[in-house]
Amino acid sequence: MAEPVAAGKAVLHIAMFPWLAFGHLIPFMELAKLLAQKGHRVSFISTPRNIQRLPNKPPQNPTTHLITFVPLPLPRIPDLPAGAEATMDLPLHQVHLLKSAHDLLREPLARFLESSSPDWIIYDFAPHWLPQIAADLGISRVFFSIFSSWFAAFVGPVTSCLDGHPSRTKPEHFTVPPNWIPFPSNAAFRPYQAKQILQSTVGNASGVSDELRIASTVMGSDVFAIRSCTELEADWLKLLGDINGKAVIPVGLMPPSVPTDEEDAWLEIGDWLDEQVKGSVVYVALGSEAAPSQEQLTELALGLGSSGLPFFWVLRGQRAELPEGFEDRVRGRGIVWTRWAPQLRILSHDSVGGFLTHCGWSSIIEGLQLGLPLVMLPFLWDQGINARVLEEKKVGVEVPRGEEDGSLRSDSVAESLRLVMVEEEGRIYRERAMEWGKIFGDKDLHDRYIDEFVECLQNPRRVQEGSSSSSLS
Repeated sequence: MAEPVAAGKAVLHIAMFPWLAFGHLIPFMELAKLLAQKGHRVSFISTPRNIQRLPNKPPQNPTTHLITFVPLPLPRIPDLPAGAEATMDLPLHQVHLLKSAHDLLREPLARFLESSSPDWIIYDFAPHWLPQIAADLGISRVFFSIFSSWFAAFVGPVTSCLDGHPSRTKPEHFTVPPNWIPFPSNAAFRPYQAKQILQSTVGNASGVSDELRIASTVMGSDVFAIRSCTELEADWLKLLGDINGKAVIPVGLMPPSVPTDEEDAWLEIGDWLDEQVKGSVVYVALGSEAAPSQEQLTELALGLGSSGLPFFWVLRGQRAELPEGFEDRVRGRGIVWTRWAPQLRILSHDSVGGFLTHCGWSSIIEGLQLGLPLVMLPFLWDQGINARVLEEKKVGVEVPRGEEDGSLRSDSVAESLRLVMVEEEGRIYRERAMEWGKIFGDKDLHDRYIDEFVECLQNPRRVQEGSSSSSLS
């Protein structure tokens, strides 16, 4: 059941508008469920197909009846493939088309906000036009970052983007920690990652850069909320508030609960996991956005094979071929799964002892809340920064790759897996991950962050009076 709102406190109507990527939609959905559980009404706004595809979408029951889904049809534009409503539906070089279509949601969203009059709107980085619309309607505004604080701080002061003169324009500018980080850190991209970042800005049908989108949405907000906690990132949270001059409120890590439903997929997967030795299996998943090249996928497969470790590899949606005879060679020891898989339930199984991940923040949270050490193979955006910082924290290792071209070798995969999973030298990663699991998996701790966030929404003056470098507790 939803918790009753405390006496004397207002029941809020909160609109939520995430970017059209499941790495964003799902954390927004988790936050929506937590706000509804506190007794507040939530209007969750996205496109029809994305709403339909949300995993673990809450049914209409006494716990989640306060969430209403608001479908806004995505306008059609030239060259955007039919049915493409999320980044997972497109190759990376076409995502800018999705941003153009997304910008055309401006008018239907404005009409919804005018007719429904929510108290707050919680939004993502993309709708640079939204803060002004909400302000004109008298609606308070939360920018919600689904990334880690160390990545958000690495992005830097958003005001530098508003004048059209970003401070970093060359790959080498991204391969060292920026000068606004005042403490020792290895937060930086590898050379091949820095090149990818700059190449992704070439060709932009929307005419609005990501830098300008972020700057407009952050500076137009009343509150900067982020999926983090001071127990993990106190220095980074303070820095993030300082460089942007904004009150930064961590909402906690929102660790998801392990599902217990007996899906058909789990019956088959669970039987195989039950046969494996405790802590011996490495779970492999690279998310819905990462797209390894054929060469990288081949080397990853060969590395998994030569590691000698049992593995469960989710390869859903990847357009690539495995090495000839690979599945026959690993039969009984390794599973290649090409359908949807219940990731969190697999990670929670006693036989799983490590997680080979692309380092998306949601996947990191799922792995570390269960105390699993990480083998990190980043591909996009924040993933490279996450890998560098987490390796520094010794909760995992980043698989070595070619610094300039990102090339992957099977022996590097195998050596990284064995180090983290079985070798004595890697004990520090296993022990440190277990220690971090006490923070990542502490449901009571993160529930208190949600309480604090709701308190700030109910008392906006606290945000104005609070420190920009704390959780305002």
